Amino acid sequence: MAALGARNVDILSAHVAGFISVPDERHLRFAAEQGRVVFTFNTRDFARLHYQWLSGSQHHAGIIVSDQLHVGQLVRRLLKLIDALSAREMIDRLEFLGSWK
Repeated sequence: MAALGARNVDILSAHVAGFISVPDERHLRFAAEQGRVVFTFNTRDFARLHYQWLSGSQHHAGIIVSDQLHVGQLVRRLLKLIDALSAREMIDRLEFLGSWK
């Protein structure tokens, strides 16, 4: 996602963070502690975690889920979302990138 970094979007990949093969809940917990929104193709598991966390009064900085698309499509949709919603508006939000065409 170098294209987002080139547009001054602060990104930290799971690979760079050393989170490859780490359970999904640990990813979400780390992101929540860092105030980072999670972007994932794992819709089913992260949607479940989102509802589980909110029902348990746990909070996160936001989750964006998407189907796997061409990088250009992902970048365009992510930039639309970033332009429309502030970090504060993303708190405890589950956003489907497919809605940002």
